[in-house]
Amino acid sequence: MRSAGFLSERQRRLAWVGFLLAAFQAPLAASLIDDASWFFAVVVALLVATVIIADDAQRRRPRAEAE
Repeated sequence: MRSAGFLSERQRRLAWVGFLLAAFQAPLAASLIDDASWFFAVVVALLVATVIIADDAQRRRPRAEAE
């Protein structure tokens, strides 16, 4: 059995959806908008990706044995 991360399965799924939406929205906004406001979507995508990676690292850690 895998050890649990700090995100529940539902939160993890929503984080992936949010990451994908932000990642696809950024290039679209960059092509449609002249200012650099599309960069905010890139920052949000990177932040969500960092949370997903941290949760994945915690899930891969071996479970501590109870003594």
